[in-house]
Parts: sequence; structure tokens; C-alpha cells
Amino acid sequence: MRLKSECSLLLIVDLQAGLLPVIDGGNQAVAEAQWLGRLACELDVPVWLTEQYPEGLGGTEPRLVEALPDHRLWRKVHFNAHAEADFAAALEASGKRQVVLCGSEAHICVLQTGLGLLQAGYEVYWLCEAAVSRRAEEARLARERMTAAGTIPVSADMVAYEWLERCDDERFRQVHKRFLKPRSSRPLRFF
Repeated sequence: MRLKSECSLLLIVDLQAGLLPVIDGGNQAVAEAQWLGRLACELDVPVWLTEQYPEGLGGTEPRLVEALPDHRLWRKVHFNAHAEADFAAALEASGKRQVVLCGSEAHICVLQTGLGLLQAGYEVYWLCEAAVSRRAEEARLARERMTAAGTIPVSADMVAYEWLERCDDERFRQVHKRFLKPRSSRPLRFF
């Protein structure tokens, strides 16, 4: 299975300002989600953000909101975003069947959202460098469980090159110059 930009949606779960200070790898997750989100916008891939209990956990990290002006924001009470009726209906109406998933906490809201999406018949791609928890071990355990359930682990580079498909057009040259080349030497941890 390969990602296609016209079939994809990027879902960033609960990267919220009040939660991030206690998240292992939180800054990297925000940077990677921001990078892939900007690239998604460049390629007309929708970017959706969720927030859980923003009164206590704060709103979405401001760096994400500023970098992704075309995002769609969903407030939720279920840990599984797909359990929210309006979210599920909008996703179905979008026609997007491939969901690239990241956020926090990996073992709670990201995991439950991913399981809900799989159960509803979507292809789910787990963005390994941007699915984080307070404890890195729980993020790794969540990824293992999601992979066993049918999710495909990916890196942002994998997603970018699959969305682009080819290197012989102006779109690739621009994306390479603005996104891919500057990122190539950045060190990353994969959870």
C-alpha cells in the first residue's frame, strides 16, 4: 500500500500547549507535525487537528496553529476522535481513505483514534517520529499495538516522497528546495 496525496488526510491529535511540557519528545513531535502539515498544505492534503479538554490542557500548540492556517480543528470528548459523530461524518464525506496519524498521547488518544479509524475501514499510517507520550516506552508500545492491528508505521520522509510520486516536475523541485533538502540533516528519534 502506498500513500496517494489525493486520498490522504493528515490528522494531528492533541498536540496541546498545556500537555507538551511533560511529553517525552514533544518538541520533536510538534516540529515534525508542523513540517509535514506545511508540506500537506502545499500538496492540497487536508490537515485536521484535534483537542481534548482544552480548558485544562490548553489549546493546540501555537506553532502548529500559526504554521497551518488552513487546518480544520475538532474538539472532542472521546479519546477516539472517530467516535465523535460530526468528525466521523466529515471524514466520510471527505472521501479520504488514508489517514496519516500522529500526536499525543500515543498510548491513549492517538491509539484509540487509530483503532477507531481501522475499525471503520480506513488505512492508517502511524507517523513514528511524531506520535509521543509522557513515557517513550508507552509510545513504542502503542506503535507495536497499532502495527499488530494493521496500521502502517511511516516516517515523514516516506509520506512526503509517496505524496510526491515523481522527481521530474516543477512541484517536486519546489518541494525539494523548500522542505526536503533543509530537513535532510536534522537528527530524529523514532518512537
